[in-house]
Amino acid sequence: MASLRGLSRPACRLPLSQIARPTYASRPIRCASSQAAEAPPPPDLAELEQSALTTPELSPEEKKQYRPWKRAKERKTQLPGARYQYHPPKFYRGPLHPVQSPPSSDPRARNFVPGPFNLPRLKQTYHSTIAPDLMTLTYMHVPPGTPDKEPADRLRGWDGSSPYHKNRALRGPRGGAELPLIERDIDFTNIPEIKEVTLAMYQPEAQRNPDYLVVARSVLLAITGTMPELTKTKSNVVQWHVREGIKAGCKTTIRGNAAYEFLDRCIHLVWPKIKDWKGIQATTGDGSGNLSWGFEPEDMKFFPEIEFNYWLYPPHMMPGCRVFVKTSATSDRQARLLLQAFGVPFYGPVRD
Repeated sequence: MASLRGLSRPACRLPLSQIARPTYASRPIRCASSQAAEAPPPPDLAELEQSALTTPELSPEEKKQYRPWKRAKERKTQLPGARYQYHPPKFYRGPLHPVQSPPSSDPRARNFVPGPFNLPRLKQTYHSTIAPDLMTLTYMHVPPGTPDKEPADRLRGWDGSSPYHKNRALRGPRGGAELPLIERDIDFTNIPEIKEVTLAMYQPEAQRNPDYLVVARSVLLAITGTMPELTKTKSNVVQWHVREGIKAGCKTTIRGNAAYEFLDRCIHLVWPKIKDWKGIQATTGDGSGNLSWGFEPEDMKFFPEIEFNYWLYPPHMMPGCRVFVKTSATSDRQARLLLQAFGVPFYGPVRD
């Protein structure tokens, strides 16, 4: 700054780039070397000097004698196999095997899937807000040294009134042979999240008019973006004129970002447009953290994929839809807590 202050006033008006511009002495610049062009290339780089623009075309006799594999075989130095000849193994042989498969994020992996190319708003909200809130709300402090609770007996034993009761396996629970999942406390390792969403449509009229099935598949394809698979009936229902083994429905399953985007459309676009809609019954669920609800045929027109070209779908052929949301929760209570954080309303008595 002191040097700039000492300059005259006209010099201060000049740009700093012109004042501090260095001066170079004029000297000849060497652009090419005739001696370097005449020198032969090293033997290792002889093949790299060949170019398709400078090499003359081979004669028919030379083309017959041209054997690239033979030249590669006679080459003394081969390419390093670790970099250019790597192939991931086809089978996983355990964590102690010297050859391990690359992670799925590596383009060389056999199970590599490119993406994700977008981040749904609902999924971003889950990772930034909902997941920390769920872990905080469900935190249960256990003082150090507290003994673990003894697990409850889920299977019934024998009373020992008969000698045949000795060494017998425990009996199943009352009410059924299937045991529901044991609810685990939420911590940073098992925060509930959406795993997949399954949509199913049932059209018994398709056995008389196949167009009903075409409309159902078109609606599911427009909503989910995946091609649905056809489903068949499993039993005969005489009252509904349904026979066993006929194609009477379709279903599809979406996972990942598509599942979050579908749930986002239901919460913010479809449900607010349904007149006098109370919400989802709180008694829904299978006891293992999977919830479900349904859409009436007149509710399907509120999806944006169908609303803008509703004239393509005949109203009398528009089917209803059943939605099954599979979560990583271990109980219906945790699944309801997750969906309530997303904005799904529940009503009615709660069944734990």
